[in-house]
Amino acid sequence: MKVVLPDNSELELPDGASALDAARAIGPKLAEQAVLARVDGRPQDLRLPLADGDHIQLLTTRDTQDPDALYVLRHSSAHLLAEAVRRLYPGVKVAIGPPIENGFYYDFDFPEPIREEDLERIEAEVRRELAEGRSWTREEISREQARDRFLAEEEPYKVELVDTAEGDISLYTQGDFTDLCRGPHLQDSKPIKAFKLTGLAGAYWRGDSSKPQLTRIYGTAFYSQADLDAHLHQLEEARRRDHRRLGVELDLFHLDDISPGSPFWHPKGQVIWNELEALRKRENAKRGWLEVQTPLIYDQRLWELSGHWEKYREHMFLIPEPDRTFSIKPMNCPGHMWLYNSRLHSYRDLPLRYAEAAPLHRNELAGTLHGLTRVRKVTQDDGHCFCTRDQIEDEIFACLDHAMFLYDLFGLGARFELSTRPENRLGTDEEWDFTEGALKAALERRGLAYEINEGDGAFYGPKIDLHMEDALGRAWQVGTIQLDYGQPQRLGCTYMSAENTEETPYLIHRALFGSFERFIGILTEHFAGDFPFWLAPVQVRVLPVGESHGDASLTLAGRLQDAGYRAEVGEPNETIGKRIRDAELEKIPVTIVYGDKESDESLAVRLRGGEQLTLGLVDLLTKLATL
Repeated sequence: MKVVLPDNSELELPDGASALDAARAIGPKLAEQAVLARVDGRPQDLRLPLADGDHIQLLTTRDTQDPDALYVLRHSSAHLLAEAVRRLYPGVKVAIGPPIENGFYYDFDFPEPIREEDLERIEAEVRRELAEGRSWTREEISREQARDRFLAEEEPYKVELVDTAEGDISLYTQGDFTDLCRGPHLQDSKPIKAFKLTGLAGAYWRGDSSKPQLTRIYGTAFYSQADLDAHLHQLEEARRRDHRRLGVELDLFHLDDISPGSPFWHPKGQVIWNELEALRKRENAKRGWLEVQTPLIYDQRLWELSGHWEKYREHMFLIPEPDRTFSIKPMNCPGHMWLYNSRLHSYRDLPLRYAEAAPLHRNELAGTLHGLTRVRKVTQDDGHCFCTRDQIEDEIFACLDHAMFLYDLFGLGARFELSTRPENRLGTDEEWDFTEGALKAALERRGLAYEINEGDGAFYGPKIDLHMEDALGRAWQVGTIQLDYGQPQRLGCTYMSAENTEETPYLIHRALFGSFERFIGILTEHFAGDFPFWLAPVQVRVLPVGESHGDASLTLAGRLQDAGYRAEVGEPNETIGKRIRDAELEKIPVTIVYGDKESDESLAVRLRGGEQLTLGLVDLLTKLATL
């Protein structure tokens, strides 16, 4: 048989040969360094047989940043962890251990609880395994053989996995540990140059709270110590920037179990919210978006018409009444279409752009809630544009342009992902061909690189998902631009064409912040609480040296407020040094110390970062205008 290499050359191999055989045919060094194969773009264990005509790419220990190469390294590292735990804790029951983003975990049922301090002992055992060296062998057995084996080993979780598995059963063995696993795995442990256990957590078996609670051990692994060191530094920096901690320290918001997933916004946090809302309204007005307001609660009939009742009902908060059921809205689009239908429309009215930032409520599982980035109360910077077929590309282009403006304003990189038709969808293939093509054309016209995310479009249409990269290089999915023909058709949206025929408009769904909650969480971590001057909750703090300087400090703060700045006076209840330090910890951009020597002609100004200036009030106002 023949397989095709990345340079399109062909390699002749015997029938049933594996990717490892292909590597050996190319050269012994490649075979030694190979860690994984991509076969027709999909990761595959080196040991599995190839088929005639397969396109193969061999990943090696040089591909240290490739996600698939890291995946297989971490998968094998998880198995080393399981081997170490089995050896150290007789009687432990082994559950599952997959790779995850930035690492891996393994779930165990321990006979006695373990603590964080036990991780060092487990990690030392893994290092011993690495020093000894391990290699992985793969075998396929029948379901009955696998069941008998794990019954004999008294591994109930593995037995359950065998009973519910689909397809063939495969096992991987390294050292004295054999695991039920589909792979892929490394050839041996030599590529694992850096290994670290990072934490403990509780986890219900298969995520079901009615089933046993297990102990989850988290870890990570890399192809080099330098990469691990960089990752651990990033984790430490992420902890320092964690918006949940900073939100409390900076008095921005707090979360409370009295209303899970629904932040309480404090006055300082509300300042940030209001500034983003002002930006949203200002930029929408420039771009021809009309502000509207629609109800929060709707009869289920609306959701049935839109298709959400079937697709999304489990995520809705329902309000049953004797004769019908209502829902608090989890999205704005059906309400905007109902608003559109309140009067007749001509093609001359289009494009018609509605904008609304309304509170939405989504019944997210309690276990998925995470600070501001995963909440139940969601406030999207929503927009819906009704347009003709010929207007689609220009409108999508304008949405992309708007997105780039916003992300550049905050210094956030953007990555674009085009999500195409899912299996369960509204509309015909011809309609999907057109809508996907329209989004591609707008992306290419704007000169934006994008990735294809096959099958991840909304049930009513394809979408462009907007991912931002923060100061730590972490990607966040925030905004989305979606093209929809199915929902307007289902809800009876129409307009009269130039030919006097009744037509269904296309609908562009657009959210660029994504949600105020998530966006503020991302900004808090991106800036580590040091918000840009225009966004800072308190922009200037005046610090009177003593009680006698209080009135002059209040007068100065008032003048700054009259000039449009958020200024306040810090009471002289501590030493001036302590109050300067407190202002630094609170991330206040400008601090003014007011004592005997200060006046409107000479002010002691301290900028965030430590720069100190002496400025008169006029020059100070000029300086603030440039920050």
